[in-house]
Amino acid sequence: MIKLIKPYISFDEVKDEFEDIFNSGWFTKGKYVEEFREEIKSYTGAKYAYLTTSATTALTMALKVLDIKANDEVIVSDFSFPATANVVEEIGAIPIFADVSLETYNMLPEELEAKITSKTKAVIFVDALGNPSGIHEIKKICEKYNLALIEDAACAIGSSENDVRCGNIADITCFSFHPRKLLTTGEGGAITFNNDTYVDFFEIKLNHGAKVTDGKFDFVDFGYNYRLPELQCVMGIKQFQKLDIIVCSRNKIRDEYIKGLEPLGFEVQKLSGSIVYNVQSLVFKVPSNINRDDLVKNLRENGIETTIGTYCLSGTTYYKNKYNDVQKNAMFLEENTITFPCYDDVDIKYIVAKIKEYT
Repeated sequence: MIKLIKPYISFDEVKDEFEDIFNSGWFTKGKYVEEFREEIKSYTGAKYAYLTTSATTALTMALKVLDIKANDEVIVSDFSFPATANVVEEIGAIPIFADVSLETYNMLPEELEAKITSKTKAVIFVDALGNPSGIHEIKKICEKYNLALIEDAACAIGSSENDVRCGNIADITCFSFHPRKLLTTGEGGAITFNNDTYVDFFEIKLNHGAKVTDGKFDFVDFGYNYRLPELQCVMGIKQFQKLDIIVCSRNKIRDEYIKGLEPLGFEVQKLSGSIVYNVQSLVFKVPSNINRDDLVKNLRENGIETTIGTYCLSGTTYYKNKYNDVQKNAMFLEENTITFPCYDDVDIKYIVAKIKEYT
C-alpha cells in the first residue's frame, strides 16, 4: 500500500535524547519542552509560544483567553476538520459558518463581512490544508470591526503569506502536531501570540491554575493539564531542524502531480498572492465526469491510499440538524476533492498511471 503520509522522523534521530530523558527521570516540564517552545517562537517570529496536547485544546484555550461566552457568535471557515467548530460549540458559543473559495478553499472575505453581527466576538480563519491564502485580507476585516482573529493553523506550520509566517499573523494561532501533519510529535499542539496581556492567563491556566509568588506556590484559579511531554518535544525539535527542506521537497512533489493530473482534468488547490505553502495535504478537485468516492475505492484496490480533502462543517449531521445552514462551496469541495500521498519516495508515475486507467 502506498500510504497517504509518512512521518519525517525516525527512532535513530531521537534515541540519544530519549536515553537522556529516561536516565534523568525528567519526563515533563524539562529542557526539551523549553527548547521546543523556543524553536516555535524562533521559526514563526511570534513573541510567545505555549504547548498543548492538540490543536483542539489550543483552540479551546484561545477562545477562553478571549473570554468568549455562551451565546457569543464566532465565525468559522466552513471547510475544515470538525474540531474548528466543536471548540466553539463546547463552550456554548454559536459557530457561524462562512463559505469558502472554490479555488483556495479558504474563507471568503465577502462571506465574513456578511455574517458579522453585534453578537460576533471572534473569527476563526482556517489555513485549509496548510494554505494561508487570504489571511491578511481577513485580518483587515477583523481590525475594521474590532474582532479577534484566531488562526486555525493546524495544518500550516512552515507556511507563510506576504513573507510573514503562520504563527505571527493573527491575534492567536493554533498549531497541530498530529501524525498526519508534516511536523508530528505523535499528538500535540501549540499556541502562539504577541499580546503581552495573554501571558498570565496561559502561565496559570496551563499549570492547573497555579502561580508562584514570592517563592510560594498557590492555586489562584482553576486550570488544566494540557502538557506536552519531553519525549514528544524531542521529536518536534528534530523536525524543525529540517522543516524548510521538507516544505521545499513537498512543493516539488506537488509540481510533479500537477504535470501528471492537470491534463486529465484535475484542478489543484490554488494559492493567491505571495505564499509559501507547506503542502500539508496535496488536494485536487476531481473532473466533473469522475465520482470521487469511486476513484478513492479504485485506487485503494490498486494499493494507493487516498482520502477526501476535508469536511463541510455545516453539512455534518450534527451541525446541519442544529443550525440548518449548509454552505454551498464547502459542500461541493467535500464531495469533489481528493488527497494524494505526498512524500519523497512516493511513486507518482504509478499513481497517475492508475488514474489514467480509471478515467
